[in-house]
Amino acid sequence: MNLAAGVELGMPDEVHLRNIRQLTVGGENAEAYWAFDGSMLIYQGNKPDAGCDQIFTLDPQTAESTRVSNGEGRTTCAYFYPSGDEILYSSTHHHNAECPPVPDFSMGYVWPIYETYDVFVSNADGSNLRQLTTEDGYDAEATFSPAGDRIVFTSTRDGDLELYSMAPDGSDVIRLTDRPGYDGGAFYSPDGSKIIWRADYPEEGPELDDYMRLLAEGLIRPGELEILVMDADGSNQRQVTNVGGANFAPYWHPSGEKIIFSSNHHDPDGRDFELYMINLDGTGLTQITYSEGFDGFPVFSPDGRYLVFGSNRNNGDSNDTNVFIAEWVD
Repeated sequence: MNLAAGVELGMPDEVHLRNIRQLTVGGENAEAYWAFDGSMLIYQGNKPDAGCDQIFTLDPQTAESTRVSNGEGRTTCAYFYPSGDEILYSSTHHHNAECPPVPDFSMGYVWPIYETYDVFVSNADGSNLRQLTTEDGYDAEATFSPAGDRIVFTSTRDGDLELYSMAPDGSDVIRLTDRPGYDGGAFYSPDGSKIIWRADYPEEGPELDDYMRLLAEGLIRPGELEILVMDADGSNQRQVTNVGGANFAPYWHPSGEKIIFSSNHHDPDGRDFELYMINLDGTGLTQITYSEGFDGFPVFSPDGRYLVFGSNRNNGDSNDTNVFIAEWVD
């Protein structure tokens, strides 16, 4: 089913995308990730009048969404276990069933880092919910290795936003990064040997002081982010992008040799986000989308045939972000 039947959803220059379909309508819907067998998607959505993000599964064929989180607190960053019968996501519901307060944007555009987030696991239908992380502070942005042996996630348990890995049952936590600044949004490569992520490392002095001050208030300012890669054990860390602006939501091409991500580096005002592809060695930067507004959170299907992404396109001049799927054209 195409929820925008009869509407042209693609732009003339979007030569890598064909037969774009809209899978959600209304509200803020994004971060849609595939099951490892390519049969289903899982995403977070703040539906009209809902008040808070919740987790939904999504059938890419029928566009049917089903809420699988319990409807309490705020949830984020859902991901399938490789087996497909369980899911990961982070939630604040165990601290408070109400939505946590939104940030005060009087200090500019900031992201909230809710200290009440913990990582949970449940059956794919939302049943049998249980808690994986119990440390004080933010634990979120968890994703699985395709081998099924490790989870990578972001945590403030040591006073800064760092990347950690853990076993599927929450044991054997290993710190992977150790540099002042934000490390987050990490994903294992298709063979599980590498990890990509987004990072902001402020310079020592006023820049780092501002970062730490905001972090103490549960906030970060994501205006400058670059994409990095490392081996799965945290070694051999190196930067992939060096274009300035906010580069985030990196995801692997199934070949393991390219990365797709969202960036506003081309827009002096920083308001327009488009999708870009880049080789793992930092060469071959290619623009993928050309739609005004926001295009982000690109995710390839495991077989590389489809790309799912979030976009402001076809939102009737509202602020809505929806999930779209397109056939990928090399």
